[in-house]
Amino acid sequence: MENRRHPAIRRIIHPVRAKKSLGQHFLNDDSIAQAIVGSLAAPTGRILEVGPGTGVLTRHLLSRPEELKLVELDREAAEYIAAAFPQTKDALVRADFLKIAPETLFDGQPFSVIGNFPYNISTQIFFKVIEHRDLIPEIAGMVQKEVAERMAATEGRKTYGILSVLLQRWYNIEYLFTVDEHVFTPPPKVKSAAVRMTRNERQDMPCDEALFVRLVKTAFNQRRKTIRNSIKLMPEAKGFEHDYLNLRPEQLSIEQFAELTNLLDAGDRL
Repeated sequence: MENRRHPAIRRIIHPVRAKKSLGQHFLNDDSIAQAIVGSLAAPTGRILEVGPGTGVLTRHLLSRPEELKLVELDREAAEYIAAAFPQTKDALVRADFLKIAPETLFDGQPFSVIGNFPYNISTQIFFKVIEHRDLIPEIAGMVQKEVAERMAATEGRKTYGILSVLLQRWYNIEYLFTVDEHVFTPPPKVKSAAVRMTRNERQDMPCDEALFVRLVKTAFNQRRKTIRNSIKLMPEAKGFEHDYLNLRPEQLSIEQFAELTNLLDAGDRL
C-alpha cells in the first residue's frame, strides 16, 4: 500500500498538480487497470512498464511472478513510484523509452511491454516496438480510442491506414475494450481503448522494407486519391502501370502492398 504522506505522492496524486507536472491523464479505475494487466500473457517471463505514472498498473504487475522493470522519464513520477512502491527501487529506470536501447533492459532477453501510453507519443512507441520486434513479442495498454481503431482496422475500412498496415505487418492487433473519460484524472476530452499486440509468424519482408514503408506512407498521405495519383512523384512510379494503381490505398491488403512494392522495385516500366 503506498505511503500517501510522502511529499512526492501528495504532489502527484493531486489532480491539478498532476495535470501541470506531467500533462498526462491518470487512470483511476482499478478494475480497468487489473483487466489491462490481466490481458498480458508475458510469455518471456519479463515485463517492461512504460511510464508508470501513479502506479495504477504497477500495483497489479507487482503481484505477478514475472521480472519487472519500469521506465519513467518524468522526475516527479519516478519519485512517486519509488516512494509508493519501494520494491521497485532496483527495477526503476529513469529514461525516455523512445531513446533507450531496449536490448540493455533485460540483458538482451525478450520482454513484453505494457503501459497507459501518453496520447502524444503512443504511435512513436509502437513504431519503436516494430524496430525491435524480435525482442518484443507482446505489448498491451491504453491509447486514444481513435488510435486503437486505426491499429486494428482491416482493409476496406475508413480507419485503415498507415498505422494499420505497418503494425499488422508484424503483429496481430486486438481491440480489447473502450474506456470512458470519467475514469481518468484529469478527464481527457476523448475516449480511450485498451489494445493488445502479439507478434505474428512473419519473420521477413518479401520486399524491400524501406520502400514498403515509403509506399504505404505516400499512398495514405493522400488517401482520397487513387494510388496512381498519390505515388506519382515517387521515382519508382515513373512509367509504371498496374491495376492496383486504380484503387485507393484502403482497398489494398498488406500482402498487396508488399506485392506492389516488389513490382515498383523491379524497375519494369512501360
